[in-house]
Amino acid sequence: MFANFFYFIISLLIYATYQPTEIPNFSVTHSLLLFLVILIGYAAITMFAFQRLIQKIDRGGIVRTELRFTSLLTRHAVLAILIFAFNVYGLSLPSFSAAWIPFVVIPTLHAILFVAIFMSYFAILWACAHRSYQILYHSHISRRAYVISNISFAMPVLLPWFALSSVSDLIQILPFEALKNFLSNPFGEVLFFLVFLFVVALIGPLLIQKFWQCKPLETGVHRARIENLCRSVNLGYRNILNWPIFEGRIITAGVMGLVKRFRFILVTRALLELLEPNEIDAVIAHEIGHVKHRHLLYYLIFFIGYMVISFSLLDLVVYALIYLDPVLQVFSRIGFSAIGVTSLTFGLGIIAVFLLYFRFIFGFFMRNFERQADAYVFTMFGQADALIRTLEKIALSGRQSPDKPNWHHFSISQRINFLKKCDKDRALIEKHKLKIRKSLGIYLIGLVLVGTLGYQLNYGAAGQMLSTRVFEKAIRMELEKTPDNADLHTTMGDLYFERKLYAEAAVQYQNAIDISPDHARALNNLAWLLATCEDTSIRQPLQALQLAQRAASIDRQAHVLDTLAESYFVNGDVRAALTTAEAALELAGRDRSYYHHQIKRFEKALNSAVK
Repeated sequence: MFANFFYFIISLLIYATYQPTEIPNFSVTHSLLLFLVILIGYAAITMFAFQRLIQKIDRGGIVRTELRFTSLLTRHAVLAILIFAFNVYGLSLPSFSAAWIPFVVIPTLHAILFVAIFMSYFAILWACAHRSYQILYHSHISRRAYVISNISFAMPVLLPWFALSSVSDLIQILPFEALKNFLSNPFGEVLFFLVFLFVVALIGPLLIQKFWQCKPLETGVHRARIENLCRSVNLGYRNILNWPIFEGRIITAGVMGLVKRFRFILVTRALLELLEPNEIDAVIAHEIGHVKHRHLLYYLIFFIGYMVISFSLLDLVVYALIYLDPVLQVFSRIGFSAIGVTSLTFGLGIIAVFLLYFRFIFGFFMRNFERQADAYVFTMFGQADALIRTLEKIALSGRQSPDKPNWHHFSISQRINFLKKCDKDRALIEKHKLKIRKSLGIYLIGLVLVGTLGYQLNYGAAGQMLSTRVFEKAIRMELEKTPDNADLHTTMGDLYFERKLYAEAAVQYQNAIDISPDHARALNNLAWLLATCEDTSIRQPLQALQLAQRAASIDRQAHVLDTLAESYFVNGDVRAALTTAEAALELAGRDRSYYHHQIKRFEKALNSAVK
């Protein structure tokens, strides 16, 4: 079930890392036709695969067929992800819809559209898998309930994203300029995200239990027993809930919530019906163990850690690809632009980091946290016989092999063996605690080191230099394909200017003007360079004035008029410089301090000339 969390997160990453292109790979008609054909094809292939599985159920053993069922689910889930990625990157579907007015005003709506598209593939998958599930697990759940249960179980992972994205959209719509400016800088972004994450972690369970349609467990023997158990270890909680996931037919329980005001204990109907009272106690003790060992807080830290690692390492992925000329040449030959390759690489990189991090790092801690929670039954009851019997019943009722591997749990056999060993040697419990503490220490040290690297790459001088060189390389690749692109020549000129390679910058600006004589940005930037260059051998005041006048006649913006004013000034026409600077101030936006400074400067020069 937890795999569904990751599938939906990956869909968001695929969408979020896509950069719309001006020239899609296909026309809108062809893209929509291909989308429909692929959707129908996926439905047909999936339906055929599960029909074949149903035919094999009677011939194969239950355990063997169950493994085939889960394997088939996984393969078609991965296929759905690949198809969705093709919809986004290959068919460029977001490029066709991004300009629609509702999506421009509220970008979250655009993201919801593509999450719905992704969800449609999984709805098809679960609908096709429903009959096999019924047969294998002797379930009477309806197809509709089976599909909805799968979706509802995975959807809470999308709620924090939806809330964060919605709040960000709201901030952009409302006239809070100071807040917008604060959130536009790195410190503001990080602070906003951390505050939001902690708020969601605190009150999220309140929303999730309503989304799952949980109801308070009715008053009776079971509720009273769970209440007494929690009271015996001073565990606070908001409520004990009946968890209707998959119509409550799975033997499972859960706990969510960092603080008792928003903490809920979840139990399914199957848990209460199929387990003995002392076995139910053992399961609740396991969940209490999670709270007592602060595992929920550590999970929050691990999510923050993922953000730090992603922030730190993904630029390296892009840089590495840009510097792999043979790889880039292959992409160039098949028609991909450097920008498109970078976008695709960033998307693949962020997905790879996500999978590796949660599969191996988060998975390692999750397995060991579960083992630590299992061992908590010794703290509460002094022995683990009831929990061992419960694990055996889970294996039998679920038709699962007790040796079945699981990325977030040790296998049932491994869990039982550990409990038996702890029963003989209680020192193993403390050894396991020590293992977790050491692992957490190593993790936190590594996180600090990676975070420091990320900060240097993104905000340090070395990182900025590396970023500039990578960007320059990408532009060079594009220029090799489209040498008559005036915009690229101008951008290359800007890069040279930033690196103080003024002669090279002037050449690039002139190349752009030769290609497009009315290219306002190239005219303006070259005029500024020739008027103000710190290398006096580059300066050409008269030519700068001519270029600035041409730029201002084409594009009358504040920064263009500022260049014209500066050009007048270096040619000795201070009065014209002052008049033009005042016109630039009238067109200036929020940041007007620079233009006020220019006016004062010209006024001072004019007064000095009069005296």
